[in-house]
Amino acid sequence: MSKTSSIAALLGLSLSLLAGCRTEVPKDAPKADGEAASAKDADNKGGDTRKDGEPRKGDPDENRTPDVPFVVTPDEVVEKMLEVADLTDKDVVYDLGCGDGRIAIAAAKKYKCKAIGYDIDPDRIKDSEANKAKEPTEVQKLVTFVKADALKLDLSGASVIMVYMSEDFLEMLTPALKKLKAGSRIVSHNRRIPGADADQGFPIEMVKKNGFGTYVYRYTTPLKVD
Repeated sequence: MSKTSSIAALLGLSLSLLAGCRTEVPKDAPKADGEAASAKDADNKGGDTRKDGEPRKGDPDENRTPDVPFVVTPDEVVEKMLEVADLTDKDVVYDLGCGDGRIAIAAAKKYKCKAIGYDIDPDRIKDSEANKAKEPTEVQKLVTFVKADALKLDLSGASVIMVYMSEDFLEMLTPALKKLKAGSRIVSHNRRIPGADADQGFPIEMVKKNGFGTYVYRYTTPLKVD
């Protein structure tokens, strides 16, 4: 055999060995950055938010500013909202736009029910967690706070919704509220749900010492919307 033929034979053998050792890449494997698919894309196939309502990393809404500025709900209004919700220890309360967490904490403390506060502002979640830390362990176990966009939440796990938002926000929230199970209560501070009929006897007007009037509305599902 000539020297040229020997070299060609060795090259052919090397290529065959390399081909035999090659690992087949699965068709659905995540591709490198810059290609059509990525691990992040695969992770986001389920939607923009996790099941707990919190944005996934990289979600455009992760750092979105609040739609409604934080305004403290007066203590007497908090008490009235909890009272008219007819809470029991079997209820699950979602406080949308929980602010400093007082409504969720008060619900758990007074009625021994589970309460979850949601707010898109991380500073409000920090405030809520700080207030929760002041409570006894048995109250802390009943309360959870989550940074989330309330308009992206699955509300089906709640039997009571507490909310203090603008009417525009409530209108956008209405499709989710209509999916609540029958007999759920929605208690709104100072704002009507546009087009919906409040329960008989509502709103309840509350007048503070300076003469400023504030209102509490209650709606029981199924929500009646014109």
